[in-house]
Amino acid sequence: SLLVEPENFEHIIRVFNTNIDGRVKVMFAITAIKGVGRRFAILCCKKADINLDRRAGTLNPEEIKRLTEVLQAPEKFKIPQWFLNRKKDPKEGKFQQLLSNQA
Repeated sequence: SLLVEPENFEHIIRVFNTNIDGRVKVMFAITAIKGVGRRFAILCCKKADINLDRRAGTLNPEEIKRLTEVLQAPEKFKIPQWFLNRKKDPKEGKFQQLLSNQA
Protein backbone atom coordinates (compact mmCIF):
# COMPACT_ATOMS: atom_id res chain seq x y z
CA SER A 1 0.00 0.00 0.00
CA LEU A 2 1.21 3.47 -0.84
CA LEU A 3 0.94 6.38 1.55
CA VAL A 4 0.31 9.77 0.03
CA GLU A 5 1.84 12.78 1.74
CA PRO A 6 0.08 16.14 1.50
CA GLU A 7 1.98 18.81 -0.41
CA ASN A 8 2.54 20.97 2.67
CA PHE A 9 3.87 18.12 4.86
CA GLU A 10 6.94 18.95 6.98
CA HIS A 11 9.03 16.17 8.47
CA ILE A 12 10.53 18.31 11.24
CA ILE A 13 8.86 21.28 12.94
CA ARG A 14 10.84 23.62 15.18
CA VAL A 15 8.92 24.82 18.25
CA PHE A 16 10.41 26.14 21.52
CA ASN A 17 13.96 25.16 20.50
CA THR A 18 12.81 21.58 20.02
CA ASN A 19 12.61 19.49 16.87
CA ILE A 20 9.18 17.88 16.59
CA ASP A 21 8.73 14.81 14.40
CA GLY A 22 6.12 15.54 11.74
CA ARG A 23 5.23 11.87 11.24
CA VAL A 24 3.78 11.49 14.76
CA LYS A 25 0.29 12.56 15.80
CA VAL A 26 0.20 16.10 17.18
CA MET A 27 -0.72 15.19 20.75
CA PHE A 28 2.27 12.87 21.08
CA ALA A 29 4.66 14.94 18.98
CA ILE A 30 4.55 17.99 21.23
CA THR A 31 5.51 15.89 24.25
CA ALA A 32 9.06 16.16 22.84
CA ILE A 33 9.05 19.69 24.27
CA LYS A 34 10.46 19.67 27.79
CA GLY A 35 7.69 20.44 30.27
CA VAL A 36 4.84 19.09 28.13
CA GLY A 37 3.36 15.75 29.14
CA ARG A 38 0.73 13.68 27.37
CA ARG A 39 -2.26 15.00 29.31
CA PHE A 40 -1.16 18.63 28.98
CA ALA A 41 -0.49 18.11 25.25
CA ILE A 42 -3.96 16.69 24.66
CA LEU A 43 -5.58 19.55 26.57
CA CYS A 44 -3.59 22.17 24.63
CA CYS A 45 -4.56 20.60 21.30
CA LYS A 46 -8.22 20.71 22.29
CA LYS A 47 -7.97 24.35 23.40
CA ALA A 48 -6.24 25.26 20.11
CA ASP A 49 -8.98 23.46 18.12
CA ILE A 50 -6.56 21.00 16.53
CA ASN A 51 -7.79 17.53 15.62
CA LEU A 52 -6.00 14.95 17.78
CA ASP A 53 -5.78 12.45 14.92
CA ARG A 54 -3.74 14.73 12.64
CA ARG A 55 -0.02 14.32 12.09
CA ALA A 56 2.23 17.14 13.28
CA GLY A 57 3.67 17.60 9.80
CA THR A 58 0.29 18.54 8.38
CA LEU A 59 -0.19 21.57 10.64
CA ASN A 60 -0.17 24.90 8.88
CA PRO A 61 1.71 27.91 10.36
CA GLU A 62 -1.49 29.42 11.78
CA GLU A 63 -2.28 26.25 13.74
CA ILE A 64 1.29 26.03 15.03
CA LYS A 65 1.01 29.64 16.19
CA ARG A 66 -2.30 28.91 17.99
CA LEU A 67 -0.76 25.87 19.67
CA THR A 68 2.31 27.81 20.84
CA GLU A 69 0.05 30.55 22.24
CA VAL A 70 -1.83 27.96 24.30
CA LEU A 71 1.43 26.40 25.49
CA GLN A 72 2.93 29.78 26.47
CA ALA A 73 -0.10 31.19 28.30
CA PRO A 74 -2.39 28.35 29.42
CA GLU A 75 -4.17 30.60 31.94
CA LYS A 76 -5.63 32.70 29.09
CA PHE A 77 -7.30 29.59 27.69
CA LYS A 78 -8.87 28.60 31.03
CA ILE A 79 -6.53 25.71 31.79
CA PRO A 80 -6.79 25.25 35.57
CA GLN A 81 -3.84 26.13 37.80
CA TRP A 82 -3.61 22.64 39.23
CA PHE A 83 -2.77 21.39 35.71
CA LEU A 84 0.41 23.49 35.41
CA ASN A 85 3.84 22.05 36.13
CA ARG A 86 5.13 24.81 38.44
CA LYS A 87 2.76 25.26 41.37
CA LYS A 88 3.46 28.08 43.82
CA ASP A 89 6.96 28.89 42.64
CA PRO A 90 9.20 29.42 45.74
CA LYS A 91 10.70 32.62 44.29
CA GLU A 92 7.58 34.35 43.00
CA GLY A 93 4.71 32.38 44.53
CA LYS A 94 2.95 32.11 41.16
CA PHE A 95 1.48 29.21 39.23
CA GLN A 96 3.13 28.80 35.82
CA GLN A 97 3.94 26.36 33.05
CA LEU A 98 7.67 26.07 32.33
CA LEU A 99 8.59 24.91 28.85
CA SER A 100 11.78 24.02 27.03
CA ASN A 101 14.69 26.11 28.27
CA GLN A 102 12.68 28.19 30.77
CA ALA A 103 13.38 25.64 33.52
